[in-house]
Amino acid sequence: MFVENQIEVCALGQHIAMSAHKARRVIDQIRGRSYEETLMILELMPYRACYPILKLVYSAGANASYSMGSNEANLIISKAEVNEGTTVKKLKPRARGRSYPIKRPTCHITIEVRDLSIPKYEPRDFLKYEPRDYLTLTLQMRRILI
Repeated sequence: MFVENQIEVCALGQHIAMSAHKARRVIDQIRGRSYEETLMILELMPYRACYPILKLVYSAGANASYSMGSNEANLIISKAEVNEGTTVKKLKPRARGRSYPIKRPTCHITIEVRDLSIPKYEPRDFLKYEPRDYLTLTLQMRRILI
C-alpha cells in the first residue's frame, strides 16, 4: 500500500515511563543521522532510554518500507522530539503516619524518517505560479522548499 507524494513517515511512542530530560539526552545524539548509523549508536549507548527509542526507530523504518516502499539504506532521521507526558503521582508511607509524594514522569517520543531517494519537491512546482514581482516569487519558492 504505497502512498503517493509522501516523503516522511513517523512513529509515535506515548506514555513511556521515563523522564523527558533523560530521553532527550539520547534523542539529541541521533537527530539527523542515517537509519543504519542510528541503530548502531543506540545499541552501543549505555542508557536505559535507548531501548524504547530503538524500538521506535525500528517501527519508523518498518512504516517507511511498508507505506513508501523505500530501502532502509536511504532513510535518515529527519525529526526526533521528546515531549513530557502525564505524571503519575503516588504517596509513599513513611514513619509516624506520614507520607511523602512520589512523582513518576512519563514522556512522548516522536521519530520522523525521511527517504533521501525521493526528492523533496518537483521542479514543475515552480511553474504553477505566475508571480507579479520578485518578493512574491521568493515567498512562493520559500513555501515550496520548506
